[in-house]
Amino acid sequence: MEHKIQPLLNYISKYIVLSKKDEAVLMSKLIYRKYLKGQYIAQQGDVCKYECFVISGCTKMFFADEEGQEHIVMFSIEDWWTADMGSFITQTPADYNVQCIENTELVLFSYDVIEELYTEIPQLERFFRKIIEKAFVASQKRIVRSFSLSAKDRYLYFRNQYPKIEQRIPQYMIASYLGITKEFLSKIKGQLIIDQ
Repeated sequence: MEHKIQPLLNYISKYIVLSKKDEAVLMSKLIYRKYLKGQYIAQQGDVCKYECFVISGCTKMFFADEEGQEHIVMFSIEDWWTADMGSFITQTPADYNVQCIENTELVLFSYDVIEELYTEIPQLERFFRKIIEKAFVASQKRIVRSFSLSAKDRYLYFRNQYPKIEQRIPQYMIASYLGITKEFLSKIKGQLIIDQ
């Protein structure tokens, strides 16, 4: 189990120092799980059971409207987290779906386990606070970008900020994330080629 979740331990060590005893306690409470491409980790309307760390693979978080149209709000790849955090924290029905775009390996933290870990390894509370603060700031900045930047500038920001993601996901998903049609995204990309 330890070698499978080593990327998580490496990630945690960037924020806090865990003793070997703390690592053993942590590992005894985690769930390691593989998901196939297309499988759901969380579904709209159900309570989000897990906060997930991505060991390998890629996921998307999206809201499906009444017409079944997907509105993608986040992608997650290796060393990133994914969950409907509002649902997970409040243990109420999820607003978002979390689905695997590729075969994906995750470390899952259930709500009860996180609460236990806060008591047993107090510095983990600081760790989770720091990553939630980072996610909150990123979310606020994304809202500002969606209001203040043109579609072209939003795409350029996405491409520069997340170069490893663009190669791995279909264009229509990037368009959904940017809030534009895939045709408009193709037009933007074509214009950028001409401008070079």
